[in-house]
Amino acid sequence: MPWFIHPLYIILLCTVLTMGCTGKQAGDGKEKMSETVRTALQYRNQALDYDFGLNQMRLAELYYRKAYETLKDNPSQSWDIYADAGYRYAYLLVQRGDMESALTVVSDVLKNENLPEDKKSPQLDLMAWCQMTLGMSEAAKQNFAKSYEYKLMESGGKEKGDFSLAIVCNNIFLAFLKAEDYNEARKWLNRYEEEFRACERLGGFDSRTIAEHNGLIALYEAEYLRATGRAKESAAVYDSIPKSHLIDPMCIETAANYLKDAGRYAEAADMYDRLDTTYAATDSFTFTFDKISTELAPRYVANRRAGRVAEALDLADKTFAAIDSALIWQKQNDAAELAVIYQTHEKDLALEASEARATIYHIILVSAVIIILLIAYLLRRAYTYNKVLTEKNCRLLAEIEQREQEQQQCIKQLEAAPEATLTTEQQLYRSLCELMKNPEVFTDPETNPDTLARLVGTNRTYIYEALRECANQTPSDFINGYRLRHAAHLLSTTADSVGLIAELCGLSRRTFYRLFSETYGMSPSDYREVAKK
Repeated sequence: MPWFIHPLYIILLCTVLTMGCTGKQAGDGKEKMSETVRTALQYRNQALDYDFGLNQMRLAELYYRKAYETLKDNPSQSWDIYADAGYRYAYLLVQRGDMESALTVVSDVLKNENLPEDKKSPQLDLMAWCQMTLGMSEAAKQNFAKSYEYKLMESGGKEKGDFSLAIVCNNIFLAFLKAEDYNEARKWLNRYEEEFRACERLGGFDSRTIAEHNGLIALYEAEYLRATGRAKESAAVYDSIPKSHLIDPMCIETAANYLKDAGRYAEAADMYDRLDTTYAATDSFTFTFDKISTELAPRYVANRRAGRVAEALDLADKTFAAIDSALIWQKQNDAAELAVIYQTHEKDLALEASEARATIYHIILVSAVIIILLIAYLLRRAYTYNKVLTEKNCRLLAEIEQREQEQQQCIKQLEAAPEATLTTEQQLYRSLCELMKNPEVFTDPETNPDTLARLVGTNRTYIYEALRECANQTPSDFINGYRLRHAAHLLSTTADSVGLIAELCGLSRRTFYRLFSETYGMSPSDYREVAKK
């Protein structure tokens, strides 16, 4: 074999070419990895600006997705950025109602076996929210429990006294309450209260924080009792909450919503008015449709049902004005976001196209050389293989012919022997051999041991004994042996197709191929090739 076709030289040459074309990338591996992280970090920071600074959620979602996808193939480069971007991207998908896509993203994050333990709790929590919304309640329960367990591990295994655990229990309670799974809601509300009480005993909270959470726990208790049909108990719990505990805007809004749902509309309207003092003036921020539905609409309902017509009409006017403002803002915001998305997409496409062209040139060059060398190598291998195969088949043919001659010699000796010297089995075997001189017998597909017995005037048991004694064969082997010898003769003397020869010998094509290969050690086509030489 010429030196330049040897596989070792091919491998060596391919390695040299590959290093020559991609050496820069290989040499800069460490730099490239850090560049990937820097790119992901840049995307995440842009997303945070759009999310919390500019309130442009579509752009925030775009850049969270870019940060997440930049590290998706190798998240171990920065688990912090990967897990955080994936979570925030999924959260924004939830916010616009795409629960299935959010569930897919969070599931992909959690599939990473090496994801750090401290990154799993929020992912599981969000997964459970999605599953609860999609009606997958059993899976949601399991994932809420896992989220709590991972948060418990983060706290060092403490069961009580960790404020972050209390917040997790609070969130899980709200999820089950919203899903009307009151047994689970009760369990997690109890855990929330136990965790907070333990935190309170350990100290570290000011009186305002303690008051706020005491008010919140009581509000949740009242809401739970109302939802489970215990209106009187619910009202008693709510009425027992000191007004000094309703300080935080979240507590005030929760109280106002509770009063509205409980039918105490006048008190709800007063509580919504009180909520105004905790926020900046209405014209200091832009109304969105979410804010209209969560802030103006409940207040309108409370005032209208409380009989405060003037206040309700004023809120209706504000709602209409807010809707107009929200529509204008939404159109402007959508246009601005889409313009930025389009510009970003165009830049990304141009950069990717430039990088792709350079990569394609390198790949084409290397591939062309490799293909040429592989073709030469494969042609050489095919030539060598065919030569070796032909030599082997020639040896097999010689052995087959030798075996056939010996077998025919034994049959001739048996035919020439006086019948008085033969055993019963030998006489029957001689009769069978004489019968098989007629090709019509063994080429008939219906020929079987019963056929042989009938033609020689005996039964199949004697046929089996005679063939086992004289030829060490079964009747089927005996019949198929004649068929295969006939086929070998046709292969070497005719140009008939292999399929036709199989039919002429009384065998199906599949059975013929199998028996011929097993008996002669080569395919019928290979046999024909060496037999005709």
